[in-house]
Amino acid sequence: MPRKDLIDVEGTIVAALGGGQYEIKPLDENEPNLRAQLCGKMKKHGIRVIIGDRVRIGVSPYDESHGIITWKHRLTG
Repeated sequence: MPRKDLIDVEGTIVAALGGGQYEIKPLDENEPNLRAQLCGKMKKHGIRVIIGDRVRIGVSPYDESHGIITWKHRLTG
């Protein structure tokens, strides 16, 4: 699916699961937790994410329980 068709969601990583999967809690309290994996460019350039990082996720409109981590926000402070 092209990246322009994905729904952007921001959240915080709460758990690192096996197989490169992460559990993410969206910033909107009403949404359920999502599972996501790193996008190819983040893997290629060795960008690491850990529990507590704020990330942007692209979620498919067809399956809203799984997504791709497309951006890691910088820490301020």
